[in-house]
Amino acid sequence: MAGILNILSNFVNNLHDIILYISKVIGLNLSDKDLHFWLIGALGIFIFFVTDVIFKRIAMFNVSVISFIYTFTVLLVIVFGLEIEQKITHRGNMEFADIVAGLWGFLCMFSIYLIIQIAISLIKKAINKM
Repeated sequence: MAGILNILSNFVNNLHDIILYISKVIGLNLSDKDLHFWLIGALGIFIFFVTDVIFKRIAMFNVSVISFIYTFTVLLVIVFGLEIEQKITHRGNMEFADIVAGLWGFLCMFSIYLIIQIAISLIKKAINKM
């Protein structure tokens, strides 16, 4: 996992340097903060437009799907943060398998929740038919 993080961080750092260099060559002279403002702002608004369209379509079926996607996304950030924290503090091993195990735990518990919700829904439908 540390190797993957090193590759990704090198890629991002090189891309950062290239964009700063290009901005200077074409006369923009963006500072690091300017670069973050424009790139992260543009990336964020692009992601918002894409997810807004997708989530509006999903919401027509069930809002819980959006809750699941949001929860899973937050958990991704948390588990990656935990693994990075373990690397920094040397308390535990930074392993991709730990991330997978944590997310698998959520998926298993969510499956149990779904089974219970489906059972309750079927019982309510059966009672209403009586």
